[in-house]
Amino acid sequence: MKSHSLLFVLLLPVIAIAQKVDLDRFTFTSQFRTLPLARLDTSYRTYNVSVEGTKLMQNYLSEMTPEKSVVLEGWRQLDQQGHITFKIKLEDLLPESMRVQERVEIQKDRTGRQIGTRTTYYQEVVYTFAAEAEIVDYKGVPIANLPLSDRSNKRVYRSPEFALKPLAEAYFVMNALNVTGQLYRNCVNQSMNYLNNYANENFGYGEVTVTDHMWILDSRKHPEYDKHREAFLKLKDILFGLSASKPIDGVREQLQPVIKYFESVKKNYNGRSKHERKLRYASYFNLAVIYYYLDDPQAMMKEASGLILNDYDARDGRALEQTAIRLKNLFEQTGIYTRHFPIDTSKFKGPFESSVTVNK
Repeated sequence: MKSHSLLFVLLLPVIAIAQKVDLDRFTFTSQFRTLPLARLDTSYRTYNVSVEGTKLMQNYLSEMTPEKSVVLEGWRQLDQQGHITFKIKLEDLLPESMRVQERVEIQKDRTGRQIGTRTTYYQEVVYTFAAEAEIVDYKGVPIANLPLSDRSNKRVYRSPEFALKPLAEAYFVMNALNVTGQLYRNCVNQSMNYLNNYANENFGYGEVTVTDHMWILDSRKHPEYDKHREAFLKLKDILFGLSASKPIDGVREQLQPVIKYFESVKKNYNGRSKHERKLRYASYFNLAVIYYYLDDPQAMMKEASGLILNDYDARDGRALEQTAIRLKNLFEQTGIYTRHFPIDTSKFKGPFESSVTVNK
């Protein structure tokens, strides 16, 4: 009996090593289409942009084309009378204060000893800008009012530096037209970029390429090591092949061997040890991610709930569960239950068009 007990003790480290579970983060790339967050009539697929400036800024505005800055993905832009209109009002750029600042530079020799100072001067101009966007549909129904910039935001312009204070004092007055034009263009571009991002997030159907990850076994002596890697390589190729503009019909069938494998791991390693719970965690996590890219939030929630009950890093399970709920709500809100479909904007007709006319 003693010899058998001694043999068992000697084998314990070998058994522990064989069952050790280390997971590594393996990344993959895939693509899907964004769906609009705002509730709109699903027949609305054309838009136009109108920009109104002030007389004071008209010369600067005439050199710009801010209306072209709103590129609503998945929609067709018209010159006028689209299903929705972005009415943009750009106000004046107004200087509020001007003052000369000085910068003192300490000069040192090669040994680091101070040998003197050098003073330069620059002009600092505080200015403000305001802009807003009103979004309405072709029936005149308000959709949103969006502040793009307001005068509570105090902006600061700093001139080049000069050795003489009078040169700094005169800089803005002498270069007022050029500097004002540059600052106005910057303000308008920032406002339009903000509007473009808002519009696409709330109304757009953009194509998004993302990099995500799964957890793959990194313990070479584990019996599932090779199978884990084979499963990941297969699903990586399939998910990489997904296109935002192409339906995913048949993709689930292609991934069935991978899904079946991760399901089998959950069944075959059903113990309560940390190593087995960790291995099951990888299966639950990977399956949840797979279902996310298959546009199946219901199946994703099931895996996320299983991950929570598995009691290994339940926080990931709750995060995946929230992601699944958001995706489910988005599908129900838009009435679109996939993020993979083609869009041909050239076929969209405005509400007052008898036939589609192409903008030139």
